[in-house]
Amino acid sequence: MNIPANLKYTKDHEWVSIDGDIATVGITDFAQKELGDIVYVEVETLDQSLGKDEVFGTVEAVKTVSDLFLPLAGEIIEFNEELESNPEMVNTDPYGKGWMVKVKVSDVSDMNELLSSDDYKALIGA
Repeated sequence: MNIPANLKYTKDHEWVSIDGDIATVGITDFAQKELGDIVYVEVETLDQSLGKDEVFGTVEAVKTVSDLFLPLAGEIIEFNEELESNPEMVNTDPYGKGWMVKVKVSDVSDMNELLSSDDYKALIGA
């Protein structure tokens, strides 16, 4: 299972990459495997400011629909529009082309509450 050390993680199986005050968010390799074949990603919160842990969208797999929780408070400034026509990129490249949103973070210190790769591995028993 792929759990890159340079990313931060949430207990809700999302990953976060920070560049200045911009966070890129997606779901982990573990999450996409648990969900199975992803058929749709919906994000209707573009250009909205949301609090930490608020629902920013949903991911739909063949068998289930799961909410996506924002790991850091901020404004959703970009949605990966390629996922509209190719949602399977979340399965094939969850940490690359399968990213979901970019967020202008309100408080970068919120990153301190996220899990390291080792903490995330312990959470999922990897």
